[in-house]
Amino acid sequence: MKGNEAMAEAAIRAGLQAYFGYPITPQSEVLEYLTVEAPKRNFVVLQAESELAAINMVFGAAGAGARVMTSSSSPGISLMQEGLSYMASAQLPALVVNVNRGGPGLGTIQPSQSDYFQATKGGGHGDYHLLVLAPSSVQEMADFVFDGFRLADEYRTPVMILADGALGQMMEKVALPKAGSLPFTPKPWATTGKLAGHDRNIITSLFIQPEKMEQVNLQLQEKYKRAQKEVRFEAFHVEDAEILLVAFGLAARISQKALEMARERGIKVGLLRPITLYPFPSKVISNLVENVASVLVVEMNAGQMVEDVRLAVNGRRPVSFKGRMGGMIPSPDEVVREIELIAEQHRVVQV
Repeated sequence: MKGNEAMAEAAIRAGLQAYFGYPITPQSEVLEYLTVEAPKRNFVVLQAESELAAINMVFGAAGAGARVMTSSSSPGISLMQEGLSYMASAQLPALVVNVNRGGPGLGTIQPSQSDYFQATKGGGHGDYHLLVLAPSSVQEMADFVFDGFRLADEYRTPVMILADGALGQMMEKVALPKAGSLPFTPKPWATTGKLAGHDRNIITSLFIQPEKMEQVNLQLQEKYKRAQKEVRFEAFHVEDAEILLVAFGLAARISQKALEMARERGIKVGLLRPITLYPFPSKVISNLVENVASVLVVEMNAGQMVEDVRLAVNGRRPVSFKGRMGGMIPSPDEVVREIELIAEQHRVVQV
């Protein structure tokens, strides 16, 4: 299946009750697939008049306790930032998919990773985070839908799958999760109608009194501390590595091939792939750099995750960056050339 279609089918099998979105390349297949399947499989799909409308419909459905999802690509996700900030404050669970394209502006429809800052640093106004999962295969595009809904319900927060146009469009074999295998979490806080003898539920992100707004913020910060236990990563050949690559998503697949090519040339290279971009595997990177000479971060942007890597390394090792922008994808050969330059510099320093 295409990555976009695999995500859509996985959402149905995860118990999707409502989807609101707007078509934008390169993720339109999500909306198209769900529109075809909705009449046969009993869930709501609505093409909204804009991404602004879509995210506020998601807010309403989430507030009523529905398992709800939206998807878009970079400019569309930008339009959703106000609603995502509202949802974070109101502590509403939902799944948001961003199939990245090159920017800034309307940019190009080609794949990119230039929305890393937007995804991991909040994106909208206020002190908040989304939990962010970064797939690197069509299989993970499907699997992370289940994971995303589970995390959203557990932490009462929007969760983002940060993919890219290549992963959304490529076709790979995929083993789809079993339908009905993701249980529904009780939501006593939802606005499902006032029952006799019960207080009404009120969902809002507006707290006029600063003391109350601070308490809400403290609750959110405590939640994000608890979420640190959700850190996920994948490591390749890090045990004897002298140069550590750090890359996520499609760039990690490219870096894994570069690792194999570099090792064939006698250069001991390892790879750390963050799967959760928030929470970020800072402690893992911090521990790994104790035994390497240098770090190379590979991204499809101008250098965004590299800032989090440098914070984790904290000046103990040199951190280099290799990136392509605007929808260009780095090749394994390009990454290997960077690795060889670092290896040569390291040998010169040793002499």
